[in-house]
Amino acid sequence: MTPPGSPTTSRNAPQADPQWAGLGDDALLDYRIRDLGVRIAGSALEPAVAALYGELESRGLALRPFCYLGDEWFSPDGVPAIAAPFYLAHPRLVQLELRQMMDVEGGTQEACAQLLRHECGHAFDHAYRFSSSPEWREVFGSPDVDYDPETYRPRPYSRSFVLHLPNWYAQAHPDEDFAETFAVWLATAPEAWRARYRGWKAIEKLEYLDRLMNEARERPPAVAPPRGHGRLRSDASRLTSTLRRYYALRRKLSAQDTPDFYDADLRLIFRSKPLGHGTAAAFMRRRREAIVTSAVRWTGQRKHLVDGLARKLLERCARLGLYARGDEVALGLDVGAYLASLVTNHLHTGRFKRSV
Repeated sequence: MTPPGSPTTSRNAPQADPQWAGLGDDALLDYRIRDLGVRIAGSALEPAVAALYGELESRGLALRPFCYLGDEWFSPDGVPAIAAPFYLAHPRLVQLELRQMMDVEGGTQEACAQLLRHECGHAFDHAYRFSSSPEWREVFGSPDVDYDPETYRPRPYSRSFVLHLPNWYAQAHPDEDFAETFAVWLATAPEAWRARYRGWKAIEKLEYLDRLMNEARERPPAVAPPRGHGRLRSDASRLTSTLRRYYALRRKLSAQDTPDFYDADLRLIFRSKPLGHGTAAAFMRRRREAIVTSAVRWTGQRKHLVDGLARKLLERCARLGLYARGDEVALGLDVGAYLASLVTNHLHTGRFKRSV
């Protein structure tokens, strides 16, 4: 039986391709988000949401957070609901997202399932108000601490946190720690997570969450899920921004922490005089995709962020008038290592550049 407020039902037919699906990117970018008319029903998100509800049912949990399309992944404060980004509701919008941001968060079946479980953890906290209890705060910490998920400093080898989303995201904030712990608990059989985290301090959080879920099976939530969209935050069906403005703002936000590269470093990697091997900028244009892909693989950072750094590096090489060396393989390794070091430094300190 479909829960009240559920956006999915087995009777929903797949969506027919809308008029804008055949447009080029430039024309599509002029569409307002609300005018896209996308919905979860009939999209690739529908089976993903159904799978999440199936996992909740297998754990004996009656709550089904309401799922809707928003402008990004989140669970609205104080509401047992989950927002998934609108672009996941149509393959043409997924294609546009990839071209605009170099990455699609939740674009694979596995990544989408991980993010739904994570946001479901937030939704359960909103429903039962777990984080308001002293014991919750003793286990996870105060939810009132400052929160800046872009600049937290993770400890990769810490055993105090579960591992679920990339970049040790459980360490970003106590609320994220709870959501990540919930996601691991939901996705993994008890004997499996007890074996995986045996000897870790994180096992105490999993055991505590297991007790909370036993309580959730026995009592109704303090806050019921909405039965419709109502006034949900950033509801895609009400967003008046054009796609062009939406992506311009996202790129601006992600670029606010983009560094000016060290000229001295670039002069060590490249050469200031022509050696018959072309310019450094031309080399970067040829090898940028491979260098960025490698840096993303080893750092876990988002591709659009790493690619933005590579573009800045290319532009600075051109401005400095630098030239390439003869061995392109070795040069590619040097550039990749330099780029990865900047990204890794940002991951651990919140800054791309080392202090001077």
